[in-house]
Amino acid sequence: MSMTDKLTSKLPGRLGERVDRSPIVAVVRLHGVISSNPSPVNRGTINLASVEAPLTRAFGHERLAAVVLLVNSPGGSPTQSALVADRVRELADRRARTRGPVPVLAFCEDAAASGGYWLACAADEIYAHPSSLVGSIGVVSSGFGFTGLLERLGVERRLHATGEHKTRLDPFLPEREDDVAWLLEVQRDLHGQFVDWVRARRGDRLAGEDETLFSGEVWTGARARELGLVDGLGTLRKIVSTRFPDAEIAVSEPKRPLLARLGLGGASGSGSRAGDSLLAAVEGLNNRAVWSRLGL
Repeated sequence: MSMTDKLTSKLPGRLGERVDRSPIVAVVRLHGVISSNPSPVNRGTINLASVEAPLTRAFGHERLAAVVLLVNSPGGSPTQSALVADRVRELADRRARTRGPVPVLAFCEDAAASGGYWLACAADEIYAHPSSLVGSIGVVSSGFGFTGLLERLGVERRLHATGEHKTRLDPFLPEREDDVAWLLEVQRDLHGQFVDWVRARRGDRLAGEDETLFSGEVWTGARARELGLVDGLGTLRKIVSTRFPDAEIAVSEPKRPLLARLGLGGASGSGSRAGDSLLAAVEGLNNRAVWSRLGL
C-alpha cells in the first residue's frame, strides 16, 4: 500500500472524529405578552415578526431530532397568537415534506394561558410543570372610561367622524349598550375560533366537558393534565434527556431590541431618552396588567 493509500484510508475516520454528528433539539423561546406592537426597549413581546427568524433557524437544522417551543406567556393579541401558531405548523409541514417529519414539543413555564396556550397548541405534544398556569381559553378586552375628565381639566375635545359606528367605545364618550353588544359579539367569534383551534390540535386527548374546558378558567399544570390540555408533566431538560439522550440542545430566540442592546432602555435624561423611558414605563404597566390577571 502506498503512502497516499495509507493516508486516504485514515482520512474518513479522522474527519468523523472532528465532525459532531449529534442530533439537534432546537429550542425556541416564546416569552412575554403577545402583541403586534413590539417596544424598542422591552424584550418581552411575542409576534410573528419577532419570532420568524428563530423559528426558521430551528426548523432548518440538518440533524434535527425535534423542535421545542418554550412558552411563558399570559396571552395577548388573538391575531398574533394565530399567526405565530400557524407559522409553526407551516414550518413543521414543510420540514416533513422535504426532509422527513420531526416532533414539535411545547413546554409551559410560569404560564401558557390564553394566547400563550394557543401557541402551545401548535406543538404535537404539550408538557407543563405541575405548578404552571395553563388554559384561560377565552377572550377579554379592557380599557378605561374618561367621561367628564377633560371638562374637569378645562380641556375641550373636538371629535369629528363620518360613519355611524366610527366612534365605538371611545373612552371619552359615555359607554353605549349597542357598542358593548358589538364587542361581545366580536369576542364570541374570536372565542369560537380559539375553541376550534384547541379541538383541532388536541382532539380526543381532551378529557373535560366543554363548559369547563372553554370557560376561560386557568388551571395548574397538574389539573391541566387531568383535563387533557397537556400530555405530561416535566421540565424541558428532563423530558428531552429521556427522549433524546444523545441530542445537543440549540436555543434560538428573538434578538433584543436595539435600544436594549445599547443599554438605553432604562436610561434617564432628556429628549429621546426621556421619551424612551416613558414608553418603557407605559408598556411595562400594560404588560404587568396582563400578567396580573393570572396572579403573577
